[in-house]
Amino acid sequence: MGIYKKETAREKEIAAEKVKSGSKKEPVVRSVLSLMIKTAWKEKPVLFLSYFGLFFGEFVDSIKKVLLPKFLIDELVLVINGAPVSEHTNMIVLYTSLIIVIEFCASVLNSCMRRIKVSLNEWFNGYFEVKLAGQAMNMDFEHTENPDVLDQLNKAKEGISWYSGGVVGILDSLYQMILNAAVLMSVSIIIFIKCPLLIPLQLAALIVMSFYNAKNNKIQEENFLKLAKSNRVFGYILFRLVNFKYGKDIRLYDSSGMMHKKAQAQTNEMVERWKNEAVRTGRNWIKINVVNSLRDGISYFYIGYLAVKKIISIGDFTMCISSASELYWSIHRIITFGMDIKKRCNYAYQFLLFMRYPAAMETGNRPVKNGEHVIEFKDVSFKYPRCEDYALKHVNIKIKSGEHLSIVGLNGAGKTTFIKLLCHLYNVTDGEICIDGVNIMEYSDEEYRKLFAVVFQDFQLFAFSLRENITFDEKSDDGEVERVLRQSGFYDDAMELEKGLDTVIYKSFDENGVELSGGQQQKTAISRALYRNAPIVILDEPTAALDPLAEHDIYSRFNSLMDGKTAIYISHRLSSCRFCDHIAVFADNTIKEYGTHEELLGVEDGIYANMFRTQAKHYRRS
Repeated sequence: MGIYKKETAREKEIAAEKVKSGSKKEPVVRSVLSLMIKTAWKEKPVLFLSYFGLFFGEFVDSIKKVLLPKFLIDELVLVINGAPVSEHTNMIVLYTSLIIVIEFCASVLNSCMRRIKVSLNEWFNGYFEVKLAGQAMNMDFEHTENPDVLDQLNKAKEGISWYSGGVVGILDSLYQMILNAAVLMSVSIIIFIKCPLLIPLQLAALIVMSFYNAKNNKIQEENFLKLAKSNRVFGYILFRLVNFKYGKDIRLYDSSGMMHKKAQAQTNEMVERWKNEAVRTGRNWIKINVVNSLRDGISYFYIGYLAVKKIISIGDFTMCISSASELYWSIHRIITFGMDIKKRCNYAYQFLLFMRYPAAMETGNRPVKNGEHVIEFKDVSFKYPRCEDYALKHVNIKIKSGEHLSIVGLNGAGKTTFIKLLCHLYNVTDGEICIDGVNIMEYSDEEYRKLFAVVFQDFQLFAFSLRENITFDEKSDDGEVERVLRQSGFYDDAMELEKGLDTVIYKSFDENGVELSGGQQQKTAISRALYRNAPIVILDEPTAALDPLAEHDIYSRFNSLMDGKTAIYISHRLSSCRFCDHIAVFADNTIKEYGTHEELLGVEDGIYANMFRTQAKHYRRS
């Protein structure tokens, strides 16, 4: 017995709302850090080796800047004060050499480790792009038409890469916290011994500056969330402007001016948001700089006072100055990078939210049996998400196995919606759809969709080879591909292409790619449906670009090929309906008439009869 969970509309809304806002109880930073560390360790553990190398080089370099100048200056002061030069020359040369060697080695090591990180950063960006693409392709179709989901996708794309810096960006901040914690512990010992009053001074300054840094981070995060939709709209317009596919429409309708104005309007909106952010954060930076200047002045005065009073030596003076600087910047970086991790993790968290987007569909795990399949719509009504009006109302129809059904009606009558529901791209609002007497929500989604080969009116071809566009499989039976090309009437044209089945469609990635005509594209899509060899075949006006005779020829040939298969045809040209067993006439978002061609022609003032006669007179000779 199949099992599926039927959620109420309110439960779906609550689940989606949790995705949009995130779980308030979830520790965002811990969740994202866990993802980044586990991903890096599993996929590219060499990243941690690069951080270890960086840590060694940068920590030694930091300590060198504090200690070695003190020893060097103390030696020089002794010489200046009359000590024999020969007794101190070796130590002066040693300290000088150590400074040069450590500086050089640290620089080389850091350069090598950073190159590794840059390379890995590009790899991880691609890794998460693939993850996002996989989620976008596999999530319920309903989500692809939901603006909230599209905004969330944009937040996820920008949050996991540009804003957060991805794995390397986030782990860099964590690394900086660890490095500066180690430096802090080292210089704190020196300062505690030589000039202990610097510690409370540095801490007081940092508390004030951290407060303003936190305010800036909050402003930036708020701006990021507000920019998501603007970035998506701008990207949409910009994509249209540079895509040659839309070149004819843009030129013939002189729409480049409108496109430019829309792009400029979006740009202006984004610039205003960035300007507002810059103004608000700028005020806080002024306050931070004032506090920093006061801290430096008081610190130098205190250390200078100790040196003048000879409480510390000249070498100690330079060491304390360096230590004070390292103390301040270490604490500052720990706090700053701590806030930075929080900010970056909040950006990257949008990726986690998108990957967790709740299913919009209820599905089960019941397998689909082999053999004949009977389709039945039982009082089905449906309205699209976020819409108040019903797209379909009280639809009842039974389609027997092997039956050929034609669906006709005016635009917007619900024909394509009927097909989307049958293919389980959406759940019905009321009623139920059954296959073999079982509610389709009980079936496994993967198993259920194997029942269908569908060619929608807005079908898509891809910049792959002709063979791959038909089979969606790199390993295919060329004999079978050629057979379906003959059946669709595209074989002769396909064989005349320069590379035959290996010819790439479109010039997006191959300068030798071909631009198929509208009719050739539709025949390719029909070949794809034939190759799938599913028991239920649906053609949703895929021949709209063909002339009436060519369409009738394809439908007639297609109909003969559908022997034993269930076939559903949608067409505005009613002459193509004559070979079908039954015709369903959609009007007012429901099935108004149902019967054979002859039966419907006999209905006085019937919708089908009037449509047929209206079309027929255009093909009669005057």
